[in-house]
Amino acid sequence: MIMPTTSHNLAEQHYQGGNCHITVKYLTMTKEGLSPNDPSSHSHPEDCRLVHLDLELNADFNKHIFSGFAHLTVEKQKDGVDTVVLDSKDLKIKNVTDQSTGQHLSYSLGDKLEVFGSRLEVRLPTANGNKLNISIEYETSPQASAFQWLTADQTAGKRQPYLFSQCQAIHCRSFVPCQDTPSVKFPYTAKITAPKEITLLMSAISTGSETDSSDNTKTIYRFEQKVPIPSYLIAIVGGDLESRDIGPRSKVWSEKEFVDAAAFEFSETETMLKTAESLCGPYVWGRYDLLVLPPSFPYGGMENPCLTFVTPTLLAGDKSLADVVAHEISHSWTGNLVTNKNPEHFWLNEGHTVFVERKIQGRMFGEPSRQLSAAEGWNDLQQNVVDVLKNGPYTKLIPDLRGVDPDDAFSIVPYEKGFTLLYYLETLLGGPDEFEPFLKAYIEKFKYKSIDSNQWKDFLFSFFQSKVDVLNKVDWDTWFSGVGMPPIKPEYDESLAVPCQELCDKWSATSDSYLSQFSANDILKMTSNQIRIFLYKVLLLESPLSLIKVKKMEELYKFNDRKNSEIRLKWLLLCLKAHWEDSIQYALKFVNEQGRMKFVRPIYRALYAWEGSRDTAIKNFLSKRPEMHTTTAELVGKDLHLGSS
Repeated sequence: MIMPTTSHNLAEQHYQGGNCHITVKYLTMTKEGLSPNDPSSHSHPEDCRLVHLDLELNADFNKHIFSGFAHLTVEKQKDGVDTVVLDSKDLKIKNVTDQSTGQHLSYSLGDKLEVFGSRLEVRLPTANGNKLNISIEYETSPQASAFQWLTADQTAGKRQPYLFSQCQAIHCRSFVPCQDTPSVKFPYTAKITAPKEITLLMSAISTGSETDSSDNTKTIYRFEQKVPIPSYLIAIVGGDLESRDIGPRSKVWSEKEFVDAAAFEFSETETMLKTAESLCGPYVWGRYDLLVLPPSFPYGGMENPCLTFVTPTLLAGDKSLADVVAHEISHSWTGNLVTNKNPEHFWLNEGHTVFVERKIQGRMFGEPSRQLSAAEGWNDLQQNVVDVLKNGPYTKLIPDLRGVDPDDAFSIVPYEKGFTLLYYLETLLGGPDEFEPFLKAYIEKFKYKSIDSNQWKDFLFSFFQSKVDVLNKVDWDTWFSGVGMPPIKPEYDESLAVPCQELCDKWSATSDSYLSQFSANDILKMTSNQIRIFLYKVLLLESPLSLIKVKKMEELYKFNDRKNSEIRLKWLLLCLKAHWEDSIQYALKFVNEQGRMKFVRPIYRALYAWEGSRDTAIKNFLSKRPEMHTTTAELVGKDLHLGSS
């Protein structure tokens, strides 16, 4: 066997700000360790690259594992290369063979790094040509970080168990031995066997299913994804699922308890797709289906190609429904078609996607709506940069992630700071009529590729050759590498926020003895979006509202009865800030009924910050931790200063 040496040591940097002390740990690696091109991957695709993946797996819903084969086509990139290096995390490697001859191939599995897993190095078969086919027989761990396995009792219908994956950012290596870096894109096919009661879907086009000839209690599902994708976009879901058509190329999938409501809520999907095509070019993925996941799903959405995953919180009347769907649709071009080269350049995915999402919003709902979302995004960015991230290293648009778990660095920064840069450039370069053609040309230039920020910037300069003098005045170093807020704040039209600010000012200026001037009619004509903005502005007041005022708000506005998760979040944060003891039970109910990190983490942080609710929050978290998604549980544990599980 080949036994590569992997040495590493731990270095720390400390950042102090307010009540927060951030320790950033870096694993410094030798050249045999993590890739020089991607600080989150062991692989070395510059030597030998994965170009096609074929999965042949059995899904065991009792043992919570997948077992079978990953058939990899790899291509040498240099002469003299005799091994391929892959990423693996908690995988039981049983055998590696030359797919053509069946010859056993020697391999080595390096020591496991806590976050990044193990380096799997395979000796390539001796053959003519640069393309080689190898088969890896393996088994996943029941604790694989890519999956959440739910019992039937944990589902809405309580009829069948449920499985879903979340491979972003670097969890695919716990599902498949692969080059788990967005710099490598490949098509894939899959043949997955599951109990016949289970419906399986993947981030690919279904090519049929049939009863397993060797076991009539099982069904074999087949899938094909012809468009090259990075590993983090491999996705699978299995459960008691039904679908409804919502457009000529779209279905919505969920448990039957939610499917009709979901079909109604997502009825504008085709309009959004067409609007996105007008901005970005043809949709190349064939299908655009949506899957409404169980409540423990940790994100608002995940842009898995052909099958976007979305949170069920969107079915509670959130204003964010249109935003989330528009966002995930936009990823079909910015992220899935043109992809960041590694997690340090994540803003290329998310900043462009927020930019396109808001373009769709403006075209469908009016420019004032887009402007208000942009202004609100700036406020959210400021709150996170200053209060949560303390102007630390993860507020850089291009952070240093050497040895850093990308999940730890995940924040609003690449989304909103990236959007702000693009919006600023649009205004600087002549407005939408000038900048939208650049957006379409950028996607056409780099489709099917993975790029970094310098390649993006070089293309920007080449596209706007006549305006290089304008671009040279941009403070690129501060935009890319500066901590804190962006160096420029664009001017947004905030006319829709005026009544929100006026009502906030009125509550702030009125003494506790004169609250009779307020009534339920104050918010009667406000949209859900405006109510959320009003609550956010109240949260930002330098002098927090008194408990008397907060109780009066509840008496008049009945916020505790609201189902809209965005409103509930802002309201509960306001209540906890005022130390209203009755709000603790509402806050715990909120975090227990869904697992979206956008909502769960701020509530737990607020519960921890108040000494009167801290112990209750920790006790609740420890009791619910086994039911939570692994990523959510890990990060909330850190928010509560409990460390890793």
